[in-house]
Amino acid sequence: MDINNSVALVTGANRGLGRALAGTLLARGARRVYAAARDTASLTGLHERVVPVRLDLTSPEDITAAVAQAPDVTLLVNNAGTARFADPFTAGRDELAGEMATNYTGTVDLIRAFAPVIEGAGGGAVVNVLSLLALAGTPPMAGYAASKAALHSFTQSIRPGLGARGIAVHGVYPGGMDTDMLAGFDDVPKTAPRLVAEAIAEGVAAGRTDIFPDPTSEKMSALWWTDPKGFERAFSGEGR
Repeated sequence: MDINNSVALVTGANRGLGRALAGTLLARGARRVYAAARDTASLTGLHERVVPVRLDLTSPEDITAAVAQAPDVTLLVNNAGTARFADPFTAGRDELAGEMATNYTGTVDLIRAFAPVIEGAGGGAVVNVLSLLALAGTPPMAGYAASKAALHSFTQSIRPGLGARGIAVHGVYPGGMDTDMLAGFDDVPKTAPRLVAEAIAEGVAAGRTDIFPDPTSEKMSALWWTDPKGFERAFSGEGR
């Protein structure tokens, strides 16, 4: 997809990777970027071509309102997500449900709502920011990994149907990023959000369906393709 002159909507655009993605898309010539977040007051100091949009992915009313406010979107970037750090046996039911509601169900609802918008605009792309944990779970983030795995599966499921409607579907599988989510985890390799955003934009422009946008994810993708069980063990801690 040619990002130049596109109209993008980026969820979770108030900080971290989402804010970096909004800036990167503008730098690559996007005509407009709808910056979506639950709290629009956090969307301060943005470019004049950025339009703040209130969006809580767990609210069907917010999703309907977002479609009305952004009727010309050609590039939907699903970046918003939430993570709780709890192992498979102690994670609370409400914690698990909250991760699934935002990372999977709400994102699915948003894709369904905007697919006709993108098709009506002549086609474009959907970009789902997933995680390496979508491909292998890890005990400290079992619920998060499960929600991202569900979205990974949905990403694969919609690719043929949306492709026939002129909409490319991209899955993005980053490793650790230097964002609030991993604050305090100093032993984890982290990449600056700006660099990840640039790699995502390059992948979308090049038409890559699976995007591994940082050094850790590039390295791990080779293991995923050649040794899936080895990839699983790398995240499970088995054998350490």
